Amino acid sequence: MDEGLLRSLTPQVLGILVRRGADFAAAEDAVQEALLEAVRVWPGETPRDPKAWLVTVAWRRFLDATRADTARRRREDRVEEEPAPGPAPAVDDTLQLYFLCAHPSLSPSSAVALTLRAVGGLTTRQIAAAYLVPEATMAQRISRAKRTVSEVRFDRPGDVGTVLRVLYLVFNEGYSGDIDLAAEAIRLTRGLAASIDHPEVAGLLALMLLHHARRAARTAPDGSLVPLAEQDRSRWDRSLIAEGIGILQPALARDRLGEFQAQAAIAALHADAQATEETDWVQIVEWYDELVRLTGSPIARLNRAVAVGEADGPRAGLAALAELDAALPRRTAVAAYLHERDGDLATAARLYAEAAHHAPNLAERDHLTRQAARLNSALRA
Repeated sequence: MDEGLLRSLTPQVLGILVRRGADFAAAEDAVQEALLEAVRVWPGETPRDPKAWLVTVAWRRFLDATRADTARRRREDRVEEEPAPGPAPAVDDTLQLYFLCAHPSLSPSSAVALTLRAVGGLTTRQIAAAYLVPEATMAQRISRAKRTVSEVRFDRPGDVGTVLRVLYLVFNEGYSGDIDLAAEAIRLTRGLAASIDHPEVAGLLALMLLHHARRAARTAPDGSLVPLAEQDRSRWDRSLIAEGIGILQPALARDRLGEFQAQAAIAALHADAQATEETDWVQIVEWYDELVRLTGSPIARLNRAVAVGEADGPRAGLAALAELDAALPRRTAVAAYLHERDGDLATAARLYAEAAHHAPNLAERDHLTRQAARLNSALRA
């Protein structure tokens, strides 16, 4: 059975049910039941028209649930009866589903979960495993999200920026469970790019591909982090890099710069360098200037300080860093790196140890601890 086909058809089938009169929550439940039925039946015989089969089964499940619920009898009078078998409608409401699942009234975590379920076609169990939470917890989160958007008009214009932020959250979640969320985010963003011609959608897709191209080199065999400067660039996926740059260049040429295009341009400059010392740090600083102008993001300012340190020397980087809030996440780690570059190993070791204490995850904590130990060992030698 082609699980990829099932997941790609999920938003199309859900859109058809909603257009026929089903509210979003009930339609989504019916589609999930149809998917489970497909998992049971299709290995024996895949239907000639998989989309029409899913629509028929899901619609029957929806009607059965509607008729069984006396509180919904009025709504049952408004929905159409079961259509005659035949090809499924050609209309694709996937784009509207992206907007609906990224509705501003949802929290980021709820929007991510609902997008993975309704647009991505993942089961609640798969999403829960990916986020390392109990299945019951994820089920409650998804149920609340569905109730929130059930009254939202399906044809209302949505905000592309919100959708992109949700997809970027999915991409950055990592690779836990049996679902590779980075790969899933790329798949979903490809689908969005096929539905809408927007330079920032292209920018996000390019950014994901460029980052994903370096995935194999980011960790050592023992699972420890490998900094960008120390990565084996022969392990970078050059085909993904070429694809990402090929998507980015036409987007930039449209002269409608957005934050994801700027980030992708920075990633492309890193990917283009055959060795760390060949990196065009001056141009990277310029792109960070654009990113700061677009977003005002403290994280962008922090990364800019690193780039300034590489382009103009560590003291220039430390001067840029001094302008930032001392409580900014990872600021201490950046300060440690720049002090080490400046030759102040004692200060760098102390700051690496301090940064390790506040690291957001175990891998980063271990990496920073090793950096502190390395410098302390050098100081004792």
